[in-house]
Amino acid sequence: MKLGIVFEGGASRTFFSCGVFEALIDNNIKADIIAGSSAGIANAVSYASWQKDRSRKILRQYYHTKEYMHFSHLLNPKIRSIYNIPFVFDKIPNELIPFDYETFKNGGIKSVATVTNIETGRTEYITLDGTDKQWRALVATCALPILFPPIEIDGNLYMDGGITDSVPVDYMLSQGCDKVIVVLTQEREYRKQKKDFTLTLSAHKFRHYPNFANALINRNDNYNKAREHIFSLEKQGKIFIILPEVMQGISRTENDPEKLDKIYQHGIDCTNKNIAKLQEYLRS
Repeated sequence: MKLGIVFEGGASRTFFSCGVFEALIDNNIKADIIAGSSAGIANAVSYASWQKDRSRKILRQYYHTKEYMHFSHLLNPKIRSIYNIPFVFDKIPNELIPFDYETFKNGGIKSVATVTNIETGRTEYITLDGTDKQWRALVATCALPILFPPIEIDGNLYMDGGITDSVPVDYMLSQGCDKVIVVLTQEREYRKQKKDFTLTLSAHKFRHYPNFANALINRNDNYNKAREHIFSLEKQGKIFIILPEVMQGISRTENDPEKLDKIYQHGIDCTNKNIAKLQEYLRS
C-alpha cells in the first residue's frame, strides 16, 4: 500500500491540521508522500520529520508575537510580507525550535509543496528535499497576493499554491497512491462566496500577468468545484477526509493562542474520533 496525505492551506486555520497529524503520529500512521498548499504543507513538514509537538511549541511561543506576524512587516522593504519571513522560515527552524532535517531527509516521507507560477497561472509541484534551510518553496506556497511579494525560485516567480490547487488530491492520486487521506480546514458545509474584493484587488495588481490574474478571478469558483470533486471521491471510497466539525469563525490571520490551541486540540479529537474508520479504510 502507498499512502498519501493531502493538507489544505488556510494560514491560521491549519493549526487544526497540526492536531490531525499529531494524532496520526500517536497512532503510528505514516504516509509515503504528503502534499499541500500554503501553511498546510508548511506545518506538515513537521509530520514528515516526525516531530509531534513542534507545531504546538511554535503556536504557543511565537505565533502570537509581532515578531512572527504583523502588518508592519509589509512596510519593511527587506520583507514586504505579513509574516516576518527571515524569522519564521529561518530563525525558528534553524535556531529556536530546531527542525529535524536528518529525519526529514531519511525518514521515508516525500514532501511536496504546491506553488502557482505567476507567468503561466498554473500549479507546479516542488519536492522538498531539506537542502534549502531558508525554505524558499514553503515561502512561495504561503505567498498570498497583497500580503506577500512574489517569490523567485530558479528564475521563476511563484505565489500561493492554493490559488490554483488548494487541495492537490488529483496530484496525489497521480503519484500511484492506493490510499489518500485529505485534511481540510473548513467545515463540510463551507463554500466560498463568488464575489471577493481581495481577489479582485489582487487580480488588478497582477494585471500584467493575465494568466495569473485570471486564476485569481476564478479562484473561488474553482475552489468550490474542487471541494465537490473531493466529496465525490469520498463517496466512491477512494479517499478518507478529516475535517473540522466547527472552526469557530477562525480567520486566516487569527493569532490568539488560546483560540488556536482549541483548534489544534479539535484536530486531535476529530482524528481520534474517526480513527477506527480510518484504520478500516487503510486496511480495506
